[in-house]
Amino acid sequence: MNSDPAKPRAPTRGEAFRYWWKLGWISFGGPAGQIAIMHRELVGQKRWISEARFLHALNYCMLLPGPEAQQLATYIGWLMHRTWGGIVAGALFVLPSLAVLIALSWIYMAYGELPAVAGALYGVKPAVTAIVLHAAWRIGSRALKSPPLWAIAAAAFVAIYALHVPFPAIVLAAGLIGALGGKLAPKQFAAGGAHSADAAPHAPAVIDDDTPTPVHARFRASHQIAIAVVGLLLWSASLGALVYAFGSDGALSQMGWFFTKAALVTFGGAYAVLPYVVQGAVETFGWLTPPQMIDGLALGETTPGPLIMVVAFVGFVGGWTKQLFGPEHLFLAGALAASVATWFTFLPSFLFILAGGPLVESTHGQIGFTAPLTGITAAVVGVIVNLAVFFAVHVLWPAGIDGRFDVVSALIGVAAAIALFRYKVGVIPVILACAALGLVLTFAAQ
Repeated sequence: MNSDPAKPRAPTRGEAFRYWWKLGWISFGGPAGQIAIMHRELVGQKRWISEARFLHALNYCMLLPGPEAQQLATYIGWLMHRTWGGIVAGALFVLPSLAVLIALSWIYMAYGELPAVAGALYGVKPAVTAIVLHAAWRIGSRALKSPPLWAIAAAAFVAIYALHVPFPAIVLAAGLIGALGGKLAPKQFAAGGAHSADAAPHAPAVIDDDTPTPVHARFRASHQIAIAVVGLLLWSASLGALVYAFGSDGALSQMGWFFTKAALVTFGGAYAVLPYVVQGAVETFGWLTPPQMIDGLALGETTPGPLIMVVAFVGFVGGWTKQLFGPEHLFLAGALAASVATWFTFLPSFLFILAGGPLVESTHGQIGFTAPLTGITAAVVGVIVNLAVFFAVHVLWPAGIDGRFDVVSALIGVAAAIALFRYKVGVIPVILACAALGLVLTFAAQ
């Protein structure tokens, strides 16, 4: 951390804009990596915000559904430069990723059958399965601290895998069980993991530990109601426009409503909502196939921005597949559908921060995980394991469970798992190595 005792100058809007623009292009590594980048630069280098205030905001974002890293950027941008700052920071965290994913999705749909592309994806698919399993282990090792929480995780897996219970119902049930458990056995449902800062001396920051809450960030009931109303009007107007233009049964209208619901059940990060997206996008609406969903997750892992941006790929493939504007305008259909999916997925995140931020700033005490959220997080582990099983079945038995077992894919998946679990290799190097291996095997077999 910078030890210069001089208090840094507050950034101008232009300086803030340039930083959030740069962050949108370099925010690789999933939420942990993105939060680490912001912490290193905003707390340690630029000193725009102190450690305690940074972690205070992060704890709030961890409690919300949605991508916590993007919400944290929105929160800090809002705290420094009012609503303008929050919208700019949050939007620039997403827009570069949207542009990259639209381009990659077009290449995938237009040229995915080429041997080079198909070979790379052949190696990537088993790697993605290992990555999802690793995510379940990583979350589970932090979340499952007592027998009741293990039981919730196991019940969630059975519910979604064997009984095909909808993901929102599992979230609701787990939250109710957590609330009840918190009253009857609070120690069993006590949640750790809230971030805290120590009291060690630190260099002064623009927004320091004892900096008074800015006027715009103070709680005013009338202002919060106005923010909520504007947010709901934006949502209803955009969804209403889609229904008016394409009908309630149109693919874009269905996407608007579906991704709104997805945005509200993303407790536990992007991996938690992927099963819900699979249920709806693959099984209910048929926007894309299971192998395409696996490929989309691989693309999402290797692009900047939140992992939940995989919804842009889902939207693009859905718009392209449904030929919304005819076979001659496939790219336009895909790009518009990707934008619709992104808009409805992220709009609630802005509303949570702009409307809820003043409530958080009204107290600088720590915000911990509640017992209901502890139950939901436990259920998320079981749901993510189900996702890994779903992917594994489609990767290892590409022709169906009664078909041939793909030994090569299994070996690639085991190698990826060893790299992730044993040697702590990053996600992007694993994907790139497996893609290269897939290319070599594909061309060697020709």
